[in-house]
Amino acid sequence: MILEKKLESLLKPTIESMGFELWAVEYMPAGRHSTLRLFVDKESGITVDDCADISRQVSAVLDVEDPIDAAYNLEVSSPGLDRPLIKPEHFKRYQGKTVRVRAATAILGRKKFKGPMTQVSDEGIVVEVDGELYEIPFDLIDKANLVAEF
Repeated sequence: MILEKKLESLLKPTIESMGFELWAVEYMPAGRHSTLRLFVDKESGITVDDCADISRQVSAVLDVEDPIDAAYNLEVSSPGLDRPLIKPEHFKRYQGKTVRVRAATAILGRKKFKGPMTQVSDEGIVVEVDGELYEIPFDLIDKANLVAEF
């Protein structure tokens, strides 16, 4: 996670200067098959050409700064309709929407939650599942995604 924070600090100014938001940084080490994935967003949406442009600019920064010692593949994509929710501001932006959350440890006997996110505070979220409210602290959230609604 420390490397991802460093990468975010390094790449965010470049991506924002191009008119995009750096939604999340994910680094998955796997030897020669390691992947650095950047999720970028823009209010009007992201195109394949946008991803290619961002990839070129970010590659130049990464080549100069060389923050990762090993070989890796760079992927740039949209967070998608089922976007990962990572930062507190992500959760705040989608308060009232349906989310899918996996907790690191059981909360009132369950680890998986799917339902409307009724509240967001500085400490965590509240998700309604089958008429019951579950308070889930941010530090116990293993994974959270927005559920696409059509």
